[in-house]
Amino acid sequence: MALVTKRLILRSWKESDAENLFEQAKDPNVGPSAGWSPHQNVDESREVIKNVFCKQECYAICLKEEDAPIGCIGLKLNESTEMTKSDEECELSYWVGKNFWGQGLIPEAASELIRHGFEELNMTQIWCGYYDGNMKSKRVQEKIGFVYHHTCQEVPVPLLGETKIGHINHLTKERWLARQ
Repeated sequence: MALVTKRLILRSWKESDAENLFEQAKDPNVGPSAGWSPHQNVDESREVIKNVFCKQECYAICLKEEDAPIGCIGLKLNESTEMTKSDEECELSYWVGKNFWGQGLIPEAASELIRHGFEELNMTQIWCGYYDGNMKSKRVQEKIGFVYHHTCQEVPVPLLGETKIGHINHLTKERWLARQ
């Protein structure tokens, strides 16, 4: 399944995306702010595609004129998120390669995925978070309608072997509908 916006196609990941994923995910400015270490090689990226990005509702973000992933976006359903245990709620997660920062691509992709979550997956609430200091992610969430819910002082970040301060936001279906 693919979701389409004005400039983007959100599609399933393929193993053949490993080289493109590595090009975006090796940048030390990208992964750590999202909670993971920069990829070290194409094989690591291939393993991430096979074992992490294979989950339901996880999409490669591709520019319409190209089929090369520039980032990742997904809805983590209750079995893959700690933000909720409800089948009617999920967590939005995303990242995009540094060369694509500041172009409004994540708000565009997220808006479509949120629509999909509320209209087609029948979610009642979507959660989203960012680590302290990640102002870009905070601004994305505010832009697409998320509002502050709470802060967690010591969030384990196992892929980095550390803890961080996490800020948690949410968007209800009612609030989303009112913004349409």
